[in-house]
Amino acid sequence: MRLSLIIPCYNEAANLPLLLDRCREVTRGGAAEVILVDNGSIDESAEILARLLPSYPGCRSVRVPANQGYGFGILSGLHAAQGEILAWTHADLQTDPEDALRGLGLFNRHGDSIFVKGRRYGRPLADVAFTVGMSIFETALLGRGMWDINAQPTMFSRALFRTWQEPPHDFSLDLYAFYQARALGIPVRRFPVRFGERAHGTSHWNLSWAAKRKFIRRTVQFTLELRKSLKP
Repeated sequence: MRLSLIIPCYNEAANLPLLLDRCREVTRGGAAEVILVDNGSIDESAEILARLLPSYPGCRSVRVPANQGYGFGILSGLHAAQGEILAWTHADLQTDPEDALRGLGLFNRHGDSIFVKGRRYGRPLADVAFTVGMSIFETALLGRGMWDINAQPTMFSRALFRTWQEPPHDFSLDLYAFYQARALGIPVRRFPVRFGERAHGTSHWNLSWAAKRKFIRRTVQFTLELRKSLKP
């Protein structure tokens, strides 16, 4: 298996039929799998996945009984993955699962010893300003270029995954993975990814400036932990 794409899904029942349709191209030919992680959903996600997945070869699901965080869901999928290249993206279709195929092309051209992330465009100006501010802060604090940390997809080799020790179970997992690659001197490759509107529902974190403040506090706390515990 060349590629495993992990998609954590928390109460995404309305998105699942369209999401699976977008995953069909990713798995075409059998070189990739898509693992949809039902991350403790309390809506109809489990029933919808059970009904639809048999029609989508190459797609399967992992069930987390109770939600323990965005990162925990992704890690559950990563531990179940079979691919040489591991990746994750979001279930809300603001970015397209097929973007992972473009990212895979970078591995095919440059070898597996790289770290790949999308570079978002098409976002509201306020969100861009927020991301730029956080990127400047993270770069200054960690001493390495850390731009658009939460862009998707995130893609890396299984060898890098094996080096991880006690990764976070929340949204800091994006920062952890990116910094691990930077700390180990792994070349980072970026490619442009259109960032659109959610297909259905609302964000589970980006609801207000109060939510952004909570995100900032957690990011600052985890960044300080990274600086203390991870070797450059």
